[in-house]
Amino acid sequence: MCITPGGDCKMKHIFRAYDIRGIWGKDLDIPLCLDIGRGLGSFLVSDLGIDRVAVGYDVRTTSPAFHGALTAGLLSTGVDVISTGMCSFGVAMFAGLKSGSGASCFITASHLEPEWNGLKVYFGDGVGFPEEHIMAVRDRVLSGEFSPVDWKEMGHISHEDHLPGYVDFWSSRYGSFLKGGDPLRVGVDCGGGAMTLSAGRVLRAAGLDVRMVNGEKDPFFRGRPSEPKPENLGRLRELVLDEQLAFGVAFDGDGDRAVVVDDAGEFLSTDRLGIILASSLVKRHGGGMVLANVESSMAVEDVLVPLGARVKRIKVGHTFLTLEAKKEGAIFGVERSGHLIIPEHVLFDDAITAPLELARILKEEGKSLSGLASGVPQYPSLSRAFDCPDSIKFRVLDELREEFIEAYDRVNTMDGVRVDLDDGWVLIRCSNTSPVIRMTVEARSDGKLRSIEREFGEILGSRIASNG
Repeated sequence: MCITPGGDCKMKHIFRAYDIRGIWGKDLDIPLCLDIGRGLGSFLVSDLGIDRVAVGYDVRTTSPAFHGALTAGLLSTGVDVISTGMCSFGVAMFAGLKSGSGASCFITASHLEPEWNGLKVYFGDGVGFPEEHIMAVRDRVLSGEFSPVDWKEMGHISHEDHLPGYVDFWSSRYGSFLKGGDPLRVGVDCGGGAMTLSAGRVLRAAGLDVRMVNGEKDPFFRGRPSEPKPENLGRLRELVLDEQLAFGVAFDGDGDRAVVVDDAGEFLSTDRLGIILASSLVKRHGGGMVLANVESSMAVEDVLVPLGARVKRIKVGHTFLTLEAKKEGAIFGVERSGHLIIPEHVLFDDAITAPLELARILKEEGKSLSGLASGVPQYPSLSRAFDCPDSIKFRVLDELREEFIEAYDRVNTMDGVRVDLDDGWVLIRCSNTSPVIRMTVEARSDGKLRSIEREFGEILGSRIASNG
């Protein structure tokens, strides 16, 4: 690893917009994880005045080593550490919230292959760390700008089990709605990941009858890949159909995203699931603000606005989702990538909220999930990646932004450039991690989808060529 102070370190790429990620032995090792802890601790104390952090880690083979090195680095800067040990993302965030910590860390590479690992950082209240903070930590790591303390001022570490309190918290929030009458029967696929440590206990304590697949922790993810794509969830779908369950839910590797399959064996997009959850919340609250990122379907407005919701579009990324929810007092937030939040419970994107809230809706309304889903419009959509060198991709986007503002009435430039048309929309964004510009299109008909794709694809391709 390159950790030479002041050096041009090839490890810069592991510091991403919302987290830190790399391959163990290639991008990450114990000395670098120690320096990440030293850099993070120095930044927290010197720049933010935070000296208390909760730290948990997932089931990966390298996570205990990462935890030990990171924790040592934090302690060396005078930061007190509450170690939750191996747990799900939600338990680590809950520990930070309940202990009054200024920040919460979770060691994970989420849905990536088992040789990967990484780090997510949130504020103690559940708001994700913004990109500028992660880059500030990066700069300290690369420059060796640490703030070690004297031996008398070293941080203290406490090892605390927050799982019982976490289970009780969710049971108190949903048990009164789910425990009456026959228990709702649901399928759960934890993929051998961190949710094996908590999901079953939470859902059963809340009153659900849980049928589990891939329910034992497996750091090699041999049961299925940790990314919960429908093509990886055949066993869950079969379980739901064979046992006639109300629905099935699958979690990613750390437990901040969930995928749902209905009683008819159909997988719901995050947009459709989000609309079902938000519809109930809007009715319950008599209105309220719902957050959706710029990639989310126009069905969000089509369904929720008539119910009394105010829909606000936000940038892509869980950091913006959690931050805007806090600022706006939102009742719900959804990211097309699979992140959902219900801030009346917690601000952070704990995937356990999806099956709990969905079960409450099914119990209260007495309807099947497939019946509810049939009432949510599903418009044709597509996404294309255009190869574009990093050296020109942002210039191309700037030129498109200027062109579209001149040519169209409804242009959103908060995150890339989105053009809303009468029968659809197109979003063009630069990838933060690869030499690619992505174009997403949604329309009310297949014909209109092809028309928008053709028109804007030609414009984008021409701009890339002219700048090349």
